[in-house]
Amino acid sequence: MEKREMKNLGIETSLLGFGCMRFPVNADGSINEELAEQMLDKAIAEGVNYIDTAYPYHNGDSEPFVGKALEKYDRKSYYLATKLPVWAVHSLEDVDRIFEEQLSRLRTDYVDFYLLHAMGKDRFYQMRDMGVIEKLEGLKEAGKIKYLGFSFHDSYEAFEEMIEYRDWDFCQIQLNYMDTEEQAGLKGYQLATDKGIPLVIMEPVRGGSLAGFAEDVNARFRAMNPEASIASFALRYVGSLPGVKVILSGMSNMEQVEDNLNTFRNFVPLSAEEQQGIADIVALLRSRVQNGCTGCRYCMPCPAGVDIPGCFQSWNNYHMYQNYDVVRWNWEVNLGESKQAKNCIKCGKCEAACPQKISIREDLEKVQKDFDQKIF
Repeated sequence: MEKREMKNLGIETSLLGFGCMRFPVNADGSINEELAEQMLDKAIAEGVNYIDTAYPYHNGDSEPFVGKALEKYDRKSYYLATKLPVWAVHSLEDVDRIFEEQLSRLRTDYVDFYLLHAMGKDRFYQMRDMGVIEKLEGLKEAGKIKYLGFSFHDSYEAFEEMIEYRDWDFCQIQLNYMDTEEQAGLKGYQLATDKGIPLVIMEPVRGGSLAGFAEDVNARFRAMNPEASIASFALRYVGSLPGVKVILSGMSNMEQVEDNLNTFRNFVPLSAEEQQGIADIVALLRSRVQNGCTGCRYCMPCPAGVDIPGCFQSWNNYHMYQNYDVVRWNWEVNLGESKQAKNCIKCGKCEAACPQKISIREDLEKVQKDFDQKIF
């Protein structure tokens, strides 16, 4: 397993981190704990030592499951990351209450990597002015938090302001070969690297949308390496950046675990030819993708029942593949009449929560129109 040194912290982490946001689920939506634990066990056996969860993942069930699944391991054999749900913090007492609840759910007396979750400029100001950051520094001094950082969703300018505020132990940003100029982007990567701040990367496969494309695009990847999965190119792109210390992958089945382990077991950075090949593919894909939804689901639930990420996933795939059969099942069966874009009531709640700042109401109109007219 490829390991990366976080020099400022004096530790080594596995380059592949297990993201606990997309575990396999049962028919009722609950975590399939037997399969999920097998997946965690397989990853840990192969050298993965960075496990990332958060308070709201899987409707609040991720932390309790992870705590139970990891209890059989030596606590010092892995690094556990979780996050403070800053939207639920209205007082310093909330910080203590939530953090103690997290420790109980995770069955531990400390957290290795603790993040202010989904930070943007407004939330940063709120946490700063409320004294939350100083509160977390106190928990760090008490040994309950080892390393303090934040996960980020906003503009580069907001990222620059936040990264300069204090000496952060690490930070987590969204980065992949399609989003080099979105949010913090490559400029944010470079700024953090120049400051010696280790980077944890989320959405390296862009919510799964970089795991497979139309046949013409897939053929371009196979021409570079016929044995490699399409997703592995996205992971290797991010891993080729030396300032990246952990790449989070939200794995949903054992096949994804096996494929990711194969990528990171004997990690090989992208060659110059592969870099150029991906640049050419990006130019083609950017001409097809309709919006930047990553499927993070911060916009959910929708008061009108619209599955907003599901609609955008179908829409973007429809344009990329230019083939209705590719998205027919998801649009007609998985989403169905009740979850389709046409049910939007234009309340705007989703847009206020969207980290990508997508014009969701306007785009949902376009989604419904394109599918009604079967433009491809």
